[in-house]
Amino acid sequence: MAATFHFRAVTSDGKSRAGSLSAESEKLAAQELKRQGLLPVYVGTRLPQRRWSLPQFHFGHDKDVLFFTQELSTLLSAGIPLDRALTITSELTDRAEFRATIDDVLRAVRGGRSLGDALAARPEYFPGIYVNIVRAGEASGSLAAIFDRLAEYGKTRDELRGYIISAMVYPALLATVGMASITLLMYYVVPRFASVFAESRMKIPLPTQILIQTSEIVKGYGIWALLALFAGLIALRSYIKTPKGRMWWDSFRLRIPLLGDAIRKSQSAQFARAMGTLIVNGVPLIQSLTISKAIVSNRRMSDALDIVALGIKRGEGVSVPLTRTAQFPPLLSHLIAVGEETGRLDAMFLRAAEIYDADTRSAIKRFTSLFEPLIILFMGVVIGSLILSLMLAITSLNDAGM
Repeated sequence: MAATFHFRAVTSDGKSRAGSLSAESEKLAAQELKRQGLLPVYVGTRLPQRRWSLPQFHFGHDKDVLFFTQELSTLLSAGIPLDRALTITSELTDRAEFRATIDDVLRAVRGGRSLGDALAARPEYFPGIYVNIVRAGEASGSLAAIFDRLAEYGKTRDELRGYIISAMVYPALLATVGMASITLLMYYVVPRFASVFAESRMKIPLPTQILIQTSEIVKGYGIWALLALFAGLIALRSYIKTPKGRMWWDSFRLRIPLLGDAIRKSQSAQFARAMGTLIVNGVPLIQSLTISKAIVSNRRMSDALDIVALGIKRGEGVSVPLTRTAQFPPLLSHLIAVGEETGRLDAMFLRAAEIYDADTRSAIKRFTSLFEPLIILFMGVVIGSLILSLMLAITSLNDAGM
């Protein structure tokens, strides 16, 4: 049974087209477009919309760049000239700010600058790893393949980041709801029982007395405690911005049970993927290490790469000084050693990235599988104790004949 499919496509002269057609499947729709001399860019049952519907968040830049990379990969692979591919990509971009960026890059390219140099002029969108890989692609004459690899790099990175964020949403929601429930009980429910006991002048059960006193403390000093907490967080954030504070904070995070393991493996995956992607595209080893170091956000692990750079200059290779740092998982050093022995260092870095992507997911899963029951247990004990104290108060009132 035929269905209606919407499409975005490019004509043989590089012009973009959009529309709809009837076909039995997406594959047959794409074949029909090719029969008409069009290059399918998108075929689907929904109208072709961009994926970055939330540009107000700071990570919108990553989504814009991923779209830019995927579109250029498709267009350049189809043999469309670079300037025309940039023009089409600009036309397909919804966000005006990023469209202006692509137009700036296009003008620079038409003015005689290389694509790598044009992208380097906009570091807020295109980081060092991106620019250097593009320059390597220009030097080797394989720009289409380079953008395909960059698109895969960005997609894998975003998938891992999305998994980590989604895995932490539920524990954070549990903690928020639990704290809100406790606050509601302390501020509104317990004081009502306290007023009843004050009027009756009867002896208050010890658990209820403790609960009432805790409620009075929360009501009397809760706002001040909250303000002190915010002030402490602001002070901590200011301290973390200093070099010494950042080093302390990153070291502390690596020592957190379970979560520290997940952070270490996530950072190792980012480092290995960046190194593998750079090396496979012909970027020199020391330059690759310098760029990859900037991608590792944990300062403790990032600074350890200075030891690796020094070891490379001494002729020790990568695996030996990396082992000496004691900041990266041992398996990473072993895989790199095998890569050095077999002459497939790039492949081993990329293989290590795949391994640590999977390990990061497993570590996050272990952390949340333990963290969620602990939150539920803690909230259950606290709220259960509150309810038990209130039930004792109600029983006391009934015994007193009230």
